[in-house]
Amino acid sequence: MEIDSFNIRVYGVCLNEKKEMLVLHEEYVGQYLTKLPGGGLEYGEGTIECLERELNEELNLKIKSTEHFYTQEEFIVSKFKENQQLLTIYYLVELEDINELLIMDLCIENVEWVPISETNPFELPIDKVVYKKLQEKFL
Repeated sequence: MEIDSFNIRVYGVCLNEKKEMLVLHEEYVGQYLTKLPGGGLEYGEGTIECLERELNEELNLKIKSTEHFYTQEEFIVSKFKENQQLLTIYYLVELEDINELLIMDLCIENVEWVPISETNPFELPIDKVVYKKLQEKFL
């Protein structure tokens, strides 16, 4: 199949003082995934706006600050749509108030704080790269 579109994804890496990151466990297109909060960029939207919208829609959370962490550098075809080239962007995120967390998206089964010192919990290839980079930077 020919690649004829882009799928741009924006994710937030929310770390707490214990060096734990917020991860979601959800079903996406019939597969169960461990992933970071975030999602697809919509037309007319900047990357930070996308992340703010996604965190609000998914988890009822507001962002206090962001810092670019990583942008995918290799060519990857979307795991879920063979005609799409995937591009993912990751930001370190400071949340306004984690106590406001409320799962709003029915696909999200639960959330947890995972110590970045543990074994990589992710299935998706770029999430695995980001996890390794987090360990290199913060451990």
